[in-house]
Amino acid sequence: MKTNKILLIIPAYNEAAGIADVIRKVEEYRQSCHYDLDYVVINDGSTDNEEEVLQENNINHIELVYNLGIGGAVQTGYKYALNEGYDIAVQFDGDGQHDINSLNKLIDPIIENQADFTVGSRFVSDSDSTFKSSGARQLGIKILSNLIRILTGVNIKDVTSGYRAGNRKIIQQFVDRYPSQYPEPESYMYLIANKSRIKEIGVKMFERETGKSSISLINSISYMVNVSLSILIASLIDKEEF
Repeated sequence: MKTNKILLIIPAYNEAAGIADVIRKVEEYRQSCHYDLDYVVINDGSTDNEEEVLQENNINHIELVYNLGIGGAVQTGYKYALNEGYDIAVQFDGDGQHDINSLNKLIDPIIENQADFTVGSRFVSDSDSTFKSSGARQLGIKILSNLIRILTGVNIKDVTSGYRAGNRKIIQQFVDRYPSQYPEPESYMYLIANKSRIKEIGVKMFERETGKSSISLINSISYMVNVSLSILIASLIDKEEF
């Protein structure tokens, strides 16, 4: 039986304090998993000593000279996955929020050809995650989820989740095109337009252990307005293209 080649794409910006511990947990998980699991950290132009930590701990990584943002960093990982011939690529945060022990739940539907793309979710019934984010952010997520459902008919509850996995078809799609500013919610418009099979999977998540979220309380309203406009624009563009 062929062993599936799995790549964890781990974007990290100023995560010097915790990235080594994240990789330690990944390495421990690799010892017992039943597939060929690798990882690559994308150092997204960090201004702390993250690069030094990555080098000192012999952590496989790509150093970006400039900060490209989450979209550019993740797309760099997808390009690496395509070039190296991986069967499945998994987005996995470098701040300790994602539970590596939920990985099998996320990728099994892809291995079994039940889905092209899976979303690790805190808000579906089979999730055992006690961490759900703040009430304000949950409200924002629900608004974005409803917007995507109205525009596409597809219901994805945890639309801002960064714990996601895709097969070779998705890897190629995201190499060709990946949103730069609001990649998680906006990318669903592209996936749905391409008739990709999307499945939401309950996973466990934690509150971030280190670093600072890119979405602060101060700019959360601006974020909601901008990402909603991006989704609306993406829906119009994708309808014309597909």
